[in-house]
Amino acid sequence: MKAQEIFPDPKRIRRKLLGWYEGHRRRLPWRETRDPYAIWISEIMLQQTQVKTVVPYYMRFLERFPTVQTLAHAPLGEILKTWENLGYYARVGNLHKAAGEIAGQHGGRIPDSREELMRLPGIGRYTAGAILSIAFGRAVPAVDGNVRRVISRLFRIRESVDDGETRERIEALVQTLVPKRDPGRFNQALMELGAVRCTSKSPSCPDCPLRGDCRAQDLAHRLPVRGKKKTVPHREVVAAVIRDRKGRILIVQRPARGLLGSLWKFPGGILNPREVREEGLKRIVRDELGIGIGVGSALASVKHAYTHFRITLTAFSCTLLEGSPAGQQWRWADAGESEALPFSSADRRIARTVAPIKQA
Repeated sequence: MKAQEIFPDPKRIRRKLLGWYEGHRRRLPWRETRDPYAIWISEIMLQQTQVKTVVPYYMRFLERFPTVQTLAHAPLGEILKTWENLGYYARVGNLHKAAGEIAGQHGGRIPDSREELMRLPGIGRYTAGAILSIAFGRAVPAVDGNVRRVISRLFRIRESVDDGETRERIEALVQTLVPKRDPGRFNQALMELGAVRCTSKSPSCPDCPLRGDCRAQDLAHRLPVRGKKKTVPHREVVAAVIRDRKGRILIVQRPARGLLGSLWKFPGGILNPREVREEGLKRIVRDELGIGIGVGSALASVKHAYTHFRITLTAFSCTLLEGSPAGQQWRWADAGESEALPFSSADRRIARTVAPIKQA
C-alpha cells in the first residue's frame, strides 16, 4: 500500500504535529541553537542515553570545548574525564578523531553534505540527517528509534523494524512528510512525539496530536514489531588493588581500541568460564603486567550493565610478590591522581570504595 493511500494529506500531519510541538516541547539547550557543532555534540551524547542525563554533560562539555578547534586540540584523556560516567566511551574517540578531521580538512567547519558527514568517525545516517536538517535546513529525514516507532504505528507497519528493508521503507515514508521549510523543527517534533507521547511501553494515544490519522490505535502496544530478543550474557570480572609503601594504588590504562578504550582501571579482567576468581586474577595480572601477586580478601563488588552484556566486578586486596610492572601504560596513583583520571563507572565505584591510603 502506498504512503499516499494511507495519508492523502501530509500537510495536515505537519500542521498537527508542529502545532502540538510548539505548545508541548521540552525546553532543551540544544534546541536553542542552530550551531552545527553544538547540534553534533548533542546528537552524539543522546545516542542510547536519556535526555535528563545528557543535559548537564552537554553544558559542561560545550563550556570546556566550545569549538571544533578546542576539541581537536584537547588531550583525549581530558575529553574522557569530561565525559566520565556518560558511558559508551567509543563515542569520545570518534568525536576526537572527527574533530581532528574537521579542523584539518574542512577548515574547522562542520560539513554540510551527507556524504562528507558520513565519512567522519561516529556519524551515521541518522546523525547526519539530524545535523543537516536542524543546523543547515536541509529537507532530509532523521530517523532514530523514536521516529521509527511513531512511523511504524502511524502507517501500521507489521514487519520487523530490525529488518533492513523495513528501515528503508520507514525512512522513505518520513521523507514524504519532511517539509522544505524548517525541516529540523519537524524532525525534532517527530522525535519528541515518540519520546513523550508515542512511547514504547505506555503510548498515550488519547493525548496524541495524530490520533485521528494513526492507523494502529487498536494495536499500538504491539508495534513496532521487533526481532527475537537475545539473551544478555553475564561475565565475572576481577580486579587487583595493589598498594605500594606510600599507600598508592597500581592502575593501568586500557588500550585505545576496544571497550572503554583509553580509560584507566585496576589490573585485572574477565575470568574464563568456571575459573576460580583468585587464580584467574593471578593469571590475568601476570599476562597484563608481568608481575606475580598474592590475592587476599575481597574488598568490594559492583554490578554493571553494558549494551550487550552484564558484569559483576569484584576487587581483591593484593600484594606484589615478584617482578615490576611492565608492558603497558601503568602508574602508582594517590587519591588525588586517581580522581583526576578518567575511569569507567564500575571502576570509579571501586576506586572510591578502596581509596588510596594517605600517608601522614
